[in-house]
Amino acid sequence: MIRKIGIGLAGFGTVGAGVYKNLLRNGSLLEQRLGVKFDVRRIAVRDLQKVRDVDAPAELFTTSPDDLLLDSSIDVVVELMGGIDIPLAFVKKAIHSGKIVVTGNKALLAEHGREIFELAHEKRVPVFYEAAVAGGIPIIKSVREAFVGNRFEAIHGILNGTSNYILTRMTEEGADFAPVLADAQRLGYAEADPALDVNGWDAAHKAIILASLAYGFWINPSDVLVEGIEKVTAADIRFANELNYRIKLLASIKADEVGEIEVRVVPALIPKSHVLASVNGVFNAVAVRGDVVGDALFYGRGAGQDPTSSSVLADLAEAAAFLESPRACIGFTSHDLYGRCKPIDQTISKYYLRLGVEDRPGVLAQIAGTLARADIGILSVIQPEGLVVGAVPLILTLHDAPYGPMKKTADELASLPCVKGTPLLLHMEAFS
Repeated sequence: MIRKIGIGLAGFGTVGAGVYKNLLRNGSLLEQRLGVKFDVRRIAVRDLQKVRDVDAPAELFTTSPDDLLLDSSIDVVVELMGGIDIPLAFVKKAIHSGKIVVTGNKALLAEHGREIFELAHEKRVPVFYEAAVAGGIPIIKSVREAFVGNRFEAIHGILNGTSNYILTRMTEEGADFAPVLADAQRLGYAEADPALDVNGWDAAHKAIILASLAYGFWINPSDVLVEGIEKVTAADIRFANELNYRIKLLASIKADEVGEIEVRVVPALIPKSHVLASVNGVFNAVAVRGDVVGDALFYGRGAGQDPTSSSVLADLAEAAAFLESPRACIGFTSHDLYGRCKPIDQTISKYYLRLGVEDRPGVLAQIAGTLARADIGILSVIQPEGLVVGAVPLILTLHDAPYGPMKKTADELASLPCVKGTPLLLHMEAFS
């Protein structure tokens, strides 16, 4: 007899509705492959009167997430509510009640992963979260299982489709940020409030989860350098192209030789020759380097109803396997192979620096002198004709330097009388 597994959906927005729709669509396929039938028994929503794109029987709906926890026929709860405080309370109650948790809430895990998994270990209740990072790309399972025999040397990713879409349009059309963002909102690729997408924090939450999973301890968000794409201009993209680079919002996760971890999410110059430079539009990609496997690349849609619900279905399959045969792994394994996060100011990179300067003799010497006093070397100089905020543009690429001294020096340059406007400092990723 096919075993039935009771499901409670907490949230019936884009992804929650997609999970319900695709469980109906591919329910028989899942039965054939897994030998179980998933049965949605309760759905918690904020507003019972809201018109929804996906229909479900009215008797399934409730406005109280606790109803899912009190229902003894529900084995697995799927948290897709969004936000942090209410989902955190719900997930902790679910673990206490012994119900397996599936969540796609990246902000919740990035901010509270440590306490969630400490409780999960204590209660021996698994928490699965494939949908929290990169939509339909199976990167969580790959890092946790397929690459379990590897030490991770680096993980680089384009983890936010909205920012990638905007930068792609800016690159292809020579357009500036503001009009492309407005168009992305009109087309539905960006939210009415796009802050988390364009300021880097959506991608940063995902990077924190990946880094924590790869290196065995939960990364504190305060240890992550996060910058958005709002200050990148069409001119910067053009100058990067002349230097044979593309600008992408890039998550970089690295371990050094002494086990210190570096995590940053910033608009960065990527060599055109690197595969991530060709990831365009709303697509995501994650490049993993392990000491045994070498380089591996994952590519696909990082958001949307169907790709994300596909990952939720994969987690439901994991939950079914756990119910059939409980095991030690509950979604996160801590270990002490790595030490700590490297302080942001000590992280090292090459840099792109765009200045607007007065067009007169001696200006380049002043700037070069300021950099030299900070022991920062110049790789290249571009000074094209034209005006930028009443000044001529000066583009410098700079040798490897710690971020703290580099940022301080950029601020010093901004205070020089010959420098007009606000400098733009971007990382240049070497992937070495």
